[in-house]
Amino acid sequence: MGKLEEENKKIVRKTRLQEAVLITLASGGRVGSDEVIGRTLDYLLDTDFIDYKRNKEVVKSAASRLRSRGLITFSDGKYSLAKSGREILDKWQMSRYSIKQPRKWDGKWRVVIYDIPHKKKALRERVREILSAAQFKKLQNSVWVYPHDCEDVIGLMKTDLGVGRNLLYMIVDQIEDDRFLRMDFNLI
Repeated sequence: MGKLEEENKKIVRKTRLQEAVLITLASGGRVGSDEVIGRTLDYLLDTDFIDYKRNKEVVKSAASRLRSRGLITFSDGKYSLAKSGREILDKWQMSRYSIKQPRKWDGKWRVVIYDIPHKKKALRERVREILSAAQFKKLQNSVWVYPHDCEDVIGLMKTDLGVGRNLLYMIVDQIEDDRFLRMDFNLI
């Protein structure tokens, strides 16, 4: 493996470790340092990170870097997620929902519709944020359109958010008067 590849691998590991610490804090609220270490290692063991050194110093070092960058705070023996940390975590998590664009459009529209109850407003907002970030266009309330294959991203979103029954993915041959959609997606 070349020198650049090795350096890139280290950067990816550091970023993944920092993301794990942020996710741990986001999911657990304010937790003590020993609990952050344990939960972070548990999180990492559920990924392909098994080859990474699993010791307290690595997690403490990552937490220290996050703290110096202002992404987490430490007071009264507990870590908590700072506002800037929440924003970075959201950005990292949104990147999971990016869609590769093929060179040529296949002429079919991908339509996502959802019906999430008003009592789950935060979940509904999150679905909208993800669809908007993934460059979907809003056709109507709770109806979004995209011109390329995005089934994997929608499946990931259904799994991550637990909205399987409330969200439908369709492949449609035609949408009435779709010229404005074609213009929005630069397909004309």
